[in-house]
Amino acid sequence: MRVHEIAKELGLNSKDLLDQLVAMGIPAKNHMSTLDDNAIARIKASAKKTVPAAPAPAPMPAAPKVAEKTPAPPAPVQAPVAVKAPAPAPVQAPAPVPAPAPKVQAPPPAAEPASDGKKVIILKGPIVVRDLAGLLGVRPNQLIAELMRLNVLASIGEQIEIKDAARIAEKHGYTIEREKKVEHKPLPKKETPKQEEDKEKAKKEELRPPVVTVLGHVDHGKTSLLDRIRNTSVAKGEAGGITQHIGASTVKVGEKSITFLDTPGHAAFTAMRARGANMTDIAIIVVDAQDGMMPQTQEAIKHAQAANVPIIVAINKMDLPTANPDKAKKQLQAMDMTPEEWGGKTICCGVSALTGAGVPELLEMILLQAEVMELKATPNDSARGFVIEAQLESGMGPTAHLLVSNGTLNVGDVILCGPHYGKVRALINDHGEKIKSAGPSTPVKCLGLSGVPDAGAPFEILKSEREARDAAEARKAENKLTQLTAPKRASLATLFEKMKENKDRVELQLMIKTDVQGSLEAIDHSLKQINSDKVSLNILMSGVGNISANDILLASASDAIVLGFHVSIDESASKLAKKEGVEIRLHSIIYELIDQVREAMAGLLSPILREKVISHATVKQVFNISKTGIIAGCLCTDGRITSRLKGRVKRAGSVLFEGKIGSLKRFQSDVGEVKEGQECGILLDGFSAYAEGDILEFYEVERITQTL
Repeated sequence: MRVHEIAKELGLNSKDLLDQLVAMGIPAKNHMSTLDDNAIARIKASAKKTVPAAPAPAPMPAAPKVAEKTPAPPAPVQAPVAVKAPAPAPVQAPAPVPAPAPKVQAPPPAAEPASDGKKVIILKGPIVVRDLAGLLGVRPNQLIAELMRLNVLASIGEQIEIKDAARIAEKHGYTIEREKKVEHKPLPKKETPKQEEDKEKAKKEELRPPVVTVLGHVDHGKTSLLDRIRNTSVAKGEAGGITQHIGASTVKVGEKSITFLDTPGHAAFTAMRARGANMTDIAIIVVDAQDGMMPQTQEAIKHAQAANVPIIVAINKMDLPTANPDKAKKQLQAMDMTPEEWGGKTICCGVSALTGAGVPELLEMILLQAEVMELKATPNDSARGFVIEAQLESGMGPTAHLLVSNGTLNVGDVILCGPHYGKVRALINDHGEKIKSAGPSTPVKCLGLSGVPDAGAPFEILKSEREARDAAEARKAENKLTQLTAPKRASLATLFEKMKENKDRVELQLMIKTDVQGSLEAIDHSLKQINSDKVSLNILMSGVGNISANDILLASASDAIVLGFHVSIDESASKLAKKEGVEIRLHSIIYELIDQVREAMAGLLSPILREKVISHATVKQVFNISKTGIIAGCLCTDGRITSRLKGRVKRAGSVLFEGKIGSLKRFQSDVGEVKEGQECGILLDGFSAYAEGDILEFYEVERITQTL
């Protein structure tokens, strides 16, 4: 019998039983270890001896006496403190006197003089020309003229960078400084002892469902296996039968639950797989019983190992007559992942997604592994977790698929996720039902964010909407600063400068629009893996949403190709693309998109021209024919001479002329080919100075397509 079976029979936890076995000197590696009859007898005998100890809880009545004594003293002492503690609030109320506000706003128009006598203006980031003119006390038209002298073109309502504003301000006796960033940290609030005690009681940890990620090679049956578990048909609706997005669902197994993350299996979604492994508790590696391990399977295993995630191998397609599970196990052993039945620690389960065989055993192994790991969370705490996927949906606005890792997410909570915030308007579970709250390890769709967050971004719950807004604005300002230091968005001027700098470098310009953020990251990651010394790939802009007219304008200005993945084209954008001659390519399968980009990069390379010498001929006699002109009577010494070849005239080792064959004759007739050893008459277009003994060399030019 296995350890977990004996534990279930004795009503014990598998981990506790393993500890007892170690204490008794019985070797057992994990809950899947097999024990002999002697060991089983010792365990059962030990369990019977411990049964009489059960009446020990009889002294429990003494506990109420202690409990009765303990609450009595704190009651009179803490009650006054709890009542008086909030009393200082009225004293602190006058503290936020509006006086500091004028001090913060005053420096721009009338700042205090600095040590060098100049006035100081403090800015958070880029400033509008109109506002800068007001701070400097000059007319906007005058400021625009000064900016033009500095080669900065900006209208009255446009923003200019801080460095340009500093150059203008210096001429007017001002110094511009950047406002120091203050990191977002919730202010600690004093709580009474009673409140702290209640808070600690409420934050008791409880067991939570395991989060399982399914990884593996494309077409090895990951999604089909989840179909069998969830009783869905996701694979039938996917383009090419390949999962294009990350999905999450919760499955009930008896009284327990398991949360599954379904990640795409194609190699192009490496970034998605890595993020999925980092968000999971257990990784299921699906291996085809026929094909065995593939490069993408090994890659998935490395991601799980790097994240220190326990691995369970599901050998799929066991129903096929050609199934060879030992092949996969040997390959696992070569990767230092010896299966349990071969004396190792790696759990292997043979399953069939088609028939459902072995699936219950796989679910039991997942729950046993989770039981050993003792996964816990605090349901009564504020929710936090990660974004599984995010997109912009018509009628709903920005939506994000969240995985709650700790706490409980409720409708009405104020959520902060990257530079976006909002109040949770609605929560929708994986069955499309609206729910009021989502606990630990629960995937849920959230509505109410101000924008589309990045996939994999962490989220947290704050106490007030104002606090969340301030934190989001601070993060936006930080992102703007990084964008200002990064290369500017492509324009005609910047493109011309790049062309001057890289005259010999061929560059393919791309714009990418996808339906969800996760696909965008995957495509971007895959395209960056295309290495070439001859062609460089430049992604001008990437984003989530349909292809718009603004995208076409930027593509037209930069001579870029627009790639769309699971998106449509706006009507105005379609008309504009035809007018501007912008090429748009729409795709629904990731690897087709990558292949087309690779072909487009190769198409930019000029073909290599290579000469191939076909034949030679020697001039034996020169004829002057009145209507035709001067013709060289030749003998073909090697190869074949055809009328489509080019020829060159050589005399004493020097080339006198190169050109096309104008006429090729045998006797009085025009011919298309002359073989070796035959005599012929040859006329090259544009040449007539033949001499006896000249060598005519004939060749063709091959066009060889370059590769990356």
